[in-house]
Amino acid sequence: MTTDDADAVSVPIARRGLMLVLSSPSGAGKSTIARNLMEIDAGFELSVSVTTRARRGSEIEGVHYRFVDERTFMRMRDDDDLLEWAEVHGNHYATPRAPVEQAMAAGRDMLFDIDWQGAKQMTQKMRADVVSVFILPPSMAELRARLMRRAEDRPDVIEQRLKNAALEIEHWREYDYVIVNDDLDRAFEAVRAIVRAERLRRDRRPGLFDFVSGLLASDWRDGSAS
Repeated sequence: MTTDDADAVSVPIARRGLMLVLSSPSGAGKSTIARNLMEIDAGFELSVSVTTRARRGSEIEGVHYRFVDERTFMRMRDDDDLLEWAEVHGNHYATPRAPVEQAMAAGRDMLFDIDWQGAKQMTQKMRADVVSVFILPPSMAELRARLMRRAEDRPDVIEQRLKNAALEIEHWREYDYVIVNDDLDRAFEAVRAIVRAERLRRDRRPGLFDFVSGLLASDWRDGSAS
């Protein structure tokens, strides 16, 4: 295991990594927060998903995705080698278990930008390791405005995204933390505060046993009379 990052604690104590799961309706800001966190916090890694989709020309195996055939994917699913999976437009996508387990055992944190369905599967399998955060917009009117400002979708697509958002928001109770993103900087700092606190949890820091044993075994009584 590696040690806690400098932001979390000044005394290096070995810990297990965590799984930070960010979810939100489209336009609420989770992808921007995830990207900013990856840029500023070297303690995080992004999981590389597996997919049965054909590789595009610009994609690199093992960087953008791990590309597998349908038979391999189904075997991984049946062997419980996937933390979460879904079918999208006839192709399967999933988070493989082994790389995540290896990273956390080494004290590295994993970041997941996924929807409520993936978050639910992941939480069911890795409850002790998952820290889930749901990002809410300040209002549905503001969410509509953000989607329109992106200028990426037709009006009918935006309306469908808003309908989907209403359904997704219903799942806010299933998350450990809920942040209203009325200001991106404040929302980002709230996520960083959650990460700092979760990295200090006693049950994530097995190195505390050795630290406390060493603390109490030290010859501290010699200086008690001075």
